Amino acid sequence: MNQWREQMQAYIAFIENKLDEYVPAQTAFPPVIFESMRYSLLSGGKRLRPMLVLAACEAVGGEQADAVPFACAMEMIHTYSLIHDDLPAMDNDDYRRGRLTNHKVFGEDIAILAGDALFHQAMEIMANMCAEYPTEQNTKAMQKIIHGAGVHGMLIGQVVDVYMEGKPLDEETLSYIHRNKTAGLIRASLEAGAVLGGADEATVERFAQAGEKIGLAFQILDDILDETGVFEDLGKPIHSDLKNQKTTYVTLFGVDESKKIAERLSLDAIDIWQTLGEKGIFLEAITNYLVSRKQ
Repeated sequence: MNQWREQMQAYIAFIENKLDEYVPAQTAFPPVIFESMRYSLLSGGKRLRPMLVLAACEAVGGEQADAVPFACAMEMIHTYSLIHDDLPAMDNDDYRRGRLTNHKVFGEDIAILAGDALFHQAMEIMANMCAEYPTEQNTKAMQKIIHGAGVHGMLIGQVVDVYMEGKPLDEETLSYIHRNKTAGLIRASLEAGAVLGGADEATVERFAQAGEKIGLAFQILDDILDETGVFEDLGKPIHSDLKNQKTTYVTLFGVDESKKIAERLSLDAIDIWQTLGEKGIFLEAITNYLVSRKQ
């Protein structure tokens, strides 16, 4: 497993460098928006979604370079969602990745605009690729990412999450939130990567199925860590779900049963990766890491 951890770290370092290039520091007026964007974008993290874009592309025989702009765009979209999620009107969190959230440093107004700016930067990066290299693969990859981030993916999950805050949820509604809010971008990352690598529709669909299962398992583990983790590992306050009166898999099923559900979902995804043979080993390693993480 150590060799795969090293490979993941290499991916993370590569992605960090590319993100820095795509959103460089600015001194021209007004520099504050770039400072705010970079504060959250370059604050570390697992870089799971861009890593999945790159790994999926390579798993089906594609070239990493073709997927890099889309991978970075995906991380910008994810970061914008975190900035907005942390706002007082949403989850009202003070810490993210071990340091103050964006609005605590730059104010709510600039934090909102920084999230907007990252989203638009992501769209521009992908649109530029489609304009410079007008291939069907680039266009479809952009479609997959936008779809996963929008009202049929992450955004609608966030809407239902906010709307149902403080209200009792059944498993069906909770699963709907997670399949969209969390799994939406993870599914789109794998779909986009597979498309960019030249996969056929049946393979892209299998990657989408794996992404949904990984996304659900990822969120269930987040629910568990919010209950059992510590601030030093998570980099954010624990028991925030309880504070916000949110129903989670832990409140519905308890910690032990939630772990079993996450493990079953992960094994289902791994079954899909194993159909790829050696090319699926790294995706399998990422999946195993996600269900054993402490942060």
